[in-house]
Amino acid sequence: MEIKIHSRIDEIAPGEWNALVRDNNPLVRHEFLNAMEQHGCVGEQFGWLPCHIGVYETGVLQAAMPLYEKYNSYGEFVFDNAWADAYHRSGLQYFPKLVSAVPYTPASGQRLLAAPERSAALFPVLLQAVLKLGEQVGSSSFHCLFPSSDGFDFLAGQGLLTRHDVQFHWPNRDYADFDQFLASLVAKKRKNIRQERRRVAEAGVTLRRLNGHTASEQDWQKFTHFYNKTFQEKWGMATFNAGFFRQVAEQLPDQVLLVLADFQGDCVAGSLMFQSDTTLYGRHWGADLRLDGLHFETCYYQGIEHCIEQGLNCFEPGAQGEHKLSRGFVPTLTRSSHWIWDEGFREPIARYTEHEQAAIANYLQQLQPSIPYRSTSCKETG
Repeated sequence: MEIKIHSRIDEIAPGEWNALVRDNNPLVRHEFLNAMEQHGCVGEQFGWLPCHIGVYETGVLQAAMPLYEKYNSYGEFVFDNAWADAYHRSGLQYFPKLVSAVPYTPASGQRLLAAPERSAALFPVLLQAVLKLGEQVGSSSFHCLFPSSDGFDFLAGQGLLTRHDVQFHWPNRDYADFDQFLASLVAKKRKNIRQERRRVAEAGVTLRRLNGHTASEQDWQKFTHFYNKTFQEKWGMATFNAGFFRQVAEQLPDQVLLVLADFQGDCVAGSLMFQSDTTLYGRHWGADLRLDGLHFETCYYQGIEHCIEQGLNCFEPGAQGEHKLSRGFVPTLTRSSHWIWDEGFREPIARYTEHEQAAIANYLQQLQPSIPYRSTSCKETG
């Protein structure tokens, strides 16, 4: 068995990497991660340095982990600024740290990649490789963000600390159409959604749902404009670019959902989502036109309709946003795993995570009365 650390994912055979990806998850596929590297979305400029782990037998990839050496906490969606500040006040370096995640993407999925029948044997090899690499580069910590359930369970069993958070996901309960979904909601929420959709339609806005086959070069240029505008107005630093969007659309055409809104002959808004065999992942949004309900229609209702039509089980629209509750999304527990090398910090950080878990549990309980369905309950991500 041979372990390699890859500074570029294109050093790994795409077919061998993708053979380990479950659910055809586009965010973990070789094409998606490689497009980020090829178009400068990760690297020194943004503080995400690829150091992917590959485990080989007779030259064939058997297990892998998307991994990055980080020099900031940007684009992770599991916030550890307080930890970094504590290190700094103690005269210690918090960076670099090692992070297994999909950059800028708060979506659940595999972080420890191996065939299910070999995970018991190969997950420990991946963890040992991470810990060895961390010691070599002087890392303060290792963070595995939004892992799938089997990866999380393994890491928790190895003593990694657990952090909890809440997202809002839409569950498909085998709806035949959007009207049947609406019928499952309490009357007030059902009425509000109909009013929001009606206002957009009566304003004269039309929606287009495109994939990598049907979206044109002009469509991608327009969406890139929307994406950049959102970051200029709200977030400050855009990391993706037109080259990345086009390459993913070309290489994963059936897993791209681009929703564009047209008004008076011009494209005025857009959202970009990606789909696995079971799940739709909402990622980016932007608009030139401020119109009541346009954001909800473009980012949420079009995605819900798509899930129903395609038979997808779940819609993960991204991080945060209690406003999603009244639109059919339910509070969902998300988890991440963390290893701290410094023993002096490990115990206080462990106490921090325990208090955080209690606070999240309380928050979930507070949200239950706001769930818009006649009866439902919170679930864990898997």
